[in-house]
Amino acid sequence: MIPFAKFCRLTVAFIAALSLCADAAETAKHIDVKQLSKKVDDVVVPLPNEVFGALNKLGGVNWREYVRNDKGSNFTERPRIALLLGAVIADGFIAVQAQDAPTVKEIGERVQALAKGIGVGSSITSHAKAIMDAADRRNWASVRQELDRTQNSVQQAMNEVHDEKLSQLVSLGGWLRGTEVLTAVVNKRYSEDGAELLHQPDLLSYFETKLQSMPEFNLKLLLDIHSALIEVRPLIDVGDAHISPASVKKINEITTRLGDAITKK
Repeated sequence: MIPFAKFCRLTVAFIAALSLCADAAETAKHIDVKQLSKKVDDVVVPLPNEVFGALNKLGGVNWREYVRNDKGSNFTERPRIALLLGAVIADGFIAVQAQDAPTVKEIGERVQALAKGIGVGSSITSHAKAIMDAADRRNWASVRQELDRTQNSVQQAMNEVHDEKLSQLVSLGGWLRGTEVLTAVVNKRYSEDGAELLHQPDLLSYFETKLQSMPEFNLKLLLDIHSALIEVRPLIDVGDAHISPASVKKINEITTRLGDAITKK
């Protein structure tokens, strides 16, 4: 099983790569995405170049279309807060790519409030301030760096107080939001390379296993997410075949539904 510290970094890398794709260099006419994957322990993960290349082939992306201004309701259940925190951090990367400074600043404030809600607010105070300051200066590279550091700091703080399960939910929330946006982009202008980025059965298995180990949370949303991941599995675990446009659309519908459930009461 992938060590959780490595997994967190890979999740952040995936979300960051998604948001940075429009800045990547011009790619070759064909990308062998299998060669752009890497096996870390027992989990195959997409490399940033894979995301850059496949999405670049789709042409220009209007990132403002994917900026989400509704940052979610106020919750008291810590698992829900953790899921929302991961999703909001992912939204930060999208807002950066759209160069939407007001939204980035709002996200910085929201991230700090959510982190406080699960008891680790002090660990990211400096990051939240740095995000807002960098957004004021339109220094997007610094904002991306601070968003990366924010998630790492939150998860490290939770692991130190033995809240590893909440830390895993932060990653899950980010992965779901990243997948929602990825499928929206690919669904709009389908390419086999773009769809191939969704071929992550090992990551799916990881999340399924972790959700099964959280019965103490007794939260219907977690049961719904677990059921949805089971529904997604046959759509992405297609062996050597290509993930179809219909499957991309279906995954987008599922992750959009879950995203709404995470952000709304």
